[in-house]
Amino acid sequence: MVCARSPRSMAGGESNMGEIETEPIRPKVTDAKGILKQNREFLDFFWDIAKPEQEIRLQAIENLVQYLKNSEKEDELRYTLKRLVEGLAATRETARPGFSLALAQVLQVFEDVPLQSVLDQIKEKHDPQKVKKKLVRNAAFGNFFGVLSLSQSGRLTKEPRVVLESVQLLQSLAQFREHLKDLPRKTMVDILSETPEAVFEEVLLGALKSDLSSAFSTPEQLHLLLVAIQRFPGVLKPKKLKNLLGASSVVTADNIPKLVEVLKTAAKSVKKDRTMPPVGLDLLKVALKENSFDLFWKEAVINGLLKDQLGPSSYMCYRLLGSALPLLSFSQLKCVLGGEVMKHYGEHVVTAQLPDRFKFAPEMESYVDSFLEGCPDPEKQFAVMVAFSSLTNQGYPVVPSYWKVVRHLQLPVLLRYVDWLKDMFSNPQLDTCMDFSTKRQQQNQEKGDRTQHCVFRLRKWIVPRLISIVDNPLVKKEEDLVMDIARFIFFHAFFKVVKSNPVIPETESSLAVPLDEQTRSVIANSFFGLLQHLNHLPLMGDSPEVAALNERHVQGVTADGTLWIFCIVQYASVLLSQSKHVQAARPFSKEQREAWDRMLQSVEALHKKAKKSQNMETAAFQQLFLLVGIHLFKTPEESVELINDLQNCLENAQEKKSKKKKATASSEESEEPQWVEVMVEILLTLLSQPSRLMRQVSKTVFGRMCPHVTQRALQIILDVLDPEKDEEESGVVVTDQKDSRKQKKEKKPADNEEEEGEGSDSSEEDSDSSDDEEGGGGEEDEDDEEKEKVNENFRLELMKVLQGKNALDMEGAESDEEELDDDTMMELDQNISALFSEQKKRIQAKKDEKENMRKEKVLVRDFKIKVLDLIEVFLSKQAESPLVFGIIEPLLGIIEGSMGSESSQQEQDFLRKTADIFRNQLCKTKRYCRNVSDRKDELHELMERLLTRAQKQADSSVSLYYFSAALYLVRVLKGNASDTPAATPAGKSKKQKKVEAETSPTDQSMCVGSLDKERVAALFQAALTDFMTRRKSALSGAMFIDLFIRFPILCVQLLESAVRYITEGVRQHQQGQACALVQKALQMREVRQSMTDTEWTELIGRAVGQVTECLKTVTGFKVKVDQEKVIQCLELTRFLIRTAQQQKLAVSVTELGPVLESLSQLEGFRKSGHVDDTYWNVMKLLGFSKPKKEKVKKPAAEEQQTAPKKKKKGFLPETKKRKNRKKVLVEEGKPSEPGQGADWEGKQGKNNKNKNKRKQAEAGMGERNWPAKKGKFQSGNKPKNKKGKQQRGGVE
Repeated sequence: MVCARSPRSMAGGESNMGEIETEPIRPKVTDAKGILKQNREFLDFFWDIAKPEQEIRLQAIENLVQYLKNSEKEDELRYTLKRLVEGLAATRETARPGFSLALAQVLQVFEDVPLQSVLDQIKEKHDPQKVKKKLVRNAAFGNFFGVLSLSQSGRLTKEPRVVLESVQLLQSLAQFREHLKDLPRKTMVDILSETPEAVFEEVLLGALKSDLSSAFSTPEQLHLLLVAIQRFPGVLKPKKLKNLLGASSVVTADNIPKLVEVLKTAAKSVKKDRTMPPVGLDLLKVALKENSFDLFWKEAVINGLLKDQLGPSSYMCYRLLGSALPLLSFSQLKCVLGGEVMKHYGEHVVTAQLPDRFKFAPEMESYVDSFLEGCPDPEKQFAVMVAFSSLTNQGYPVVPSYWKVVRHLQLPVLLRYVDWLKDMFSNPQLDTCMDFSTKRQQQNQEKGDRTQHCVFRLRKWIVPRLISIVDNPLVKKEEDLVMDIARFIFFHAFFKVVKSNPVIPETESSLAVPLDEQTRSVIANSFFGLLQHLNHLPLMGDSPEVAALNERHVQGVTADGTLWIFCIVQYASVLLSQSKHVQAARPFSKEQREAWDRMLQSVEALHKKAKKSQNMETAAFQQLFLLVGIHLFKTPEESVELINDLQNCLENAQEKKSKKKKATASSEESEEPQWVEVMVEILLTLLSQPSRLMRQVSKTVFGRMCPHVTQRALQIILDVLDPEKDEEESGVVVTDQKDSRKQKKEKKPADNEEEEGEGSDSSEEDSDSSDDEEGGGGEEDEDDEEKEKVNENFRLELMKVLQGKNALDMEGAESDEEELDDDTMMELDQNISALFSEQKKRIQAKKDEKENMRKEKVLVRDFKIKVLDLIEVFLSKQAESPLVFGIIEPLLGIIEGSMGSESSQQEQDFLRKTADIFRNQLCKTKRYCRNVSDRKDELHELMERLLTRAQKQADSSVSLYYFSAALYLVRVLKGNASDTPAATPAGKSKKQKKVEAETSPTDQSMCVGSLDKERVAALFQAALTDFMTRRKSALSGAMFIDLFIRFPILCVQLLESAVRYITEGVRQHQQGQACALVQKALQMREVRQSMTDTEWTELIGRAVGQVTECLKTVTGFKVKVDQEKVIQCLELTRFLIRTAQQQKLAVSVTELGPVLESLSQLEGFRKSGHVDDTYWNVMKLLGFSKPKKEKVKKPAAEEQQTAPKKKKKGFLPETKKRKNRKKVLVEEGKPSEPGQGADWEGKQGKNNKNKNKRKQAEAGMGERNWPAKKGKFQSGNKPKNKKGKQQRGGVE
């Protein structure tokens, strides 16, 4: 093969050896097989087939077949078959499948090729008896892949004799099981599955008789029998099986022990693959066919495999259970799902929850999912769902509450399943469940009412399961089902049944086990999680109208447009009106009931108003009323006051719109807060609660009321985010919210647990546990000071106690312990114990106080992150409002304050979100306030403050945000030419406007608008001066380049200063940045068009002079800053020279030549390739050409001296290695040693190492600092003597 790969290398092999000295001597190649005469393209196919990449192999096979079709040469086809047969036994494992597939494709396409000849060729080429012992494995694989290729060709069944010989060949490969595993048996099964019944009966049956008779020996032989029984039932009749097996059927009582052993062996064989062995599934099918499934399941599976207590056997039982689901009848299904295998699987699911345990639950879920998807029988679907839902561990089902398989249930089955869940909630039938307890649970089980505990766990699972049906978008459901589930959960969360009433279906089924407070709390939290899902629920139905609304992402409403929460409020109103039949778990007080009625009246009025005209404000009020009203059932006191505030807001909003407003209202408006301000405070109150639903609704409502937001309302939000008011106001917003609402209740730690636990909502709202590690060195110092004070106070108190009982003599006199009697000592011990106890309580109280402060700080920060949502909504909805300008400085204050604060994850999230809002929603937005003529002075002052703050920053990243804000204000003040009414007359079409915009871009970029050009230019001039003249300036050149690109009108004003700072910059960096600024400015078309030809020529001349003076100051290239400066200067110089030459300007560049020539003579000039390339690009423009370097080859001795070989670490020194006298290493370029023969010319043995070192030292290499350990090999007589002996031996 190697010869065929490179035939050209042998052409004139010996004649070229003198020309290429570095190539090794290639062996002489003979062309015994005539391979070198083949086509180059043709031979490459076989090399690609052997490559490990599958895509390359497949493409090569396809190309080979196509090539053979087009060529139609028999010799090439014969060579192909010969080459492919040889490749079947390739040493590389990845090559064998490629050659096998290629042979199968060739045989499939060229049907004239007889399979018998190919099989004979395979047997002859890969005969294990004739090959060497080390090639027996390859020969076995060659035979196997050869038969496999014949089978894959699709022609094997057409030639019975070849089929017989192939099967016999596979049988002979059984002795190579250590290499081939069970591959031959699997291939035999594949051949049987494709063989016709007549061929099997006439040809194969006799050959396979021994294998079929010993079917219970191995899983492969049993699988072969099972496949034959299913494939050829007319041949393997009971009478025939009686002759083969001694029994007319496979699954019999006598055969059960044998089958169990075979199944155990099969289970162990697939332990790593974690799959179902084929023999198990086929045995299950044969048992069903023989009507012996009950015997097989009871004796072989339950009493056989399951009692083995080994992992592979247990997992095989689970796989048999999952695989049997679509094959069983209804009665068999009920039997299997209620048996020991199911219970054993449940125990596995519970115990496998520990880490590093194999979990079979996902695989079982895939079995159930495929069964439900393909099962048309509703009874079977319902039976499987009930069986898995009834598999409980102390009342709690082992399947998850959110189970994806529910999506395949038919609608009648889904309705029936929901009814079953509700019935199990009301009347838990634990005796119908397959309940179990693990050994640890049985040991830790406390004495008590176990039934009550199981019922609580079952109900705790049923409610999330019902919610998951609503939440899963793939489940086909109707609005009636969703409303039925919502009513059921709401009723049992907040109401109790007094008497049955047909109007209320939930009252018809009384609770067999009453609900306790803990269960009601769990259901209530789940209900508000359901509200969150309903708020995002898309429309249900298949009508075109529903599809159109779903494309518009209409969510949270029914098909008729009614809010889901409104439907629930109406249902709650019905329940409250039926006091004889239903009673609230926490009855409303008179004040709370009045608030509920007022809420209903307001919602009804808003609902009627919304039908007449759609209004965002009306929808916002309606949704907020409904949300706060439904929270009356959970937090009644707080919700009552919120409803009152909402009522006042609604009245004020309607009064403001009314034209009947009195004239005195304007004076009162400045004193009393407007309705928008009160609404903002209400939204902040809702945001302070750990509820995802509250957060989402608050964002939605605020987005709808954004057009009505005033400056004072926006300032309320900004005050929450103000870092300076953190300690005064922010803490009050979160922790003392109830106090501000006249609810002076002590906050208990348990309140956090009683908040809404909306499933996954807690992960978004709660703070990260990583925030526990907060604080810096300052807090540690304070802790040390407090400890010192505590220790001193404690020491004084301890001394007082000891002095009181004369246990301590202050005057230093000797004290006798025996003078204290026992009573005094006991009293002293009690006093000291009390003192230490008080000290311990005092320390714990301080720790608790610090922990509470830390938690409060986390809550405040989390609350601020939520408040940022309102800012983001306002900027996206009202980007053109002038109120946006009041947000700039507060956001920058947050960024500046958070940049240098603690580095906790929550603080980083807060900073990241603030910066993202500032950058994307404010600075980069395409919408901004167009009419700023009445506030341009205010915006100019704001710009001045921003630029001043940008210059005073210590961090360049913070300065960038301030500078970006200033550029945003420039864009707002400048505006566009299209913003002014005079710019686009009404009579012009859009096409004309577009043409004008394209033909006069300078008018667009150079328009002034409300911008005070001189004032703004002076501000940026001061900033540029600060950057160029101050060493530690926070500004950067990229900021001013951005300014020049975006606003050419200011670029013209600052260009002269930038040219001046090419030489006057305080450091090399500033001078290089000045060059970059000037180059960017001169490249802009607007700058050129704003000048006359004379002004432009003078500007180019001044720039050339400045660059020349700057290059004169260069003294070297020692540091990177010098290189960057020179590169910027050279780039600008190239642009100036090219511009002067192209535009034929009267600019003298004669002085540049000598300066540039002297530049190349400086030290370190050629260290940077970038500097060298840029330099010669400039010199070419001046008429200089880069000299060509003459490559001078160094002598070999000098190369050896300059670059000695480094000794490899970790290897044996050369002097310690054994020398082979017959081998001599060839080293080119070495001078011959004196005293040695001609054979040593240009060569040097390993034993000359020390002598070479001495010669290198004499040639000037002695100054190198060699490692000390090498010195011991250079001195001493012993190594020299060895060396002399070796040399003498070599000469002899």
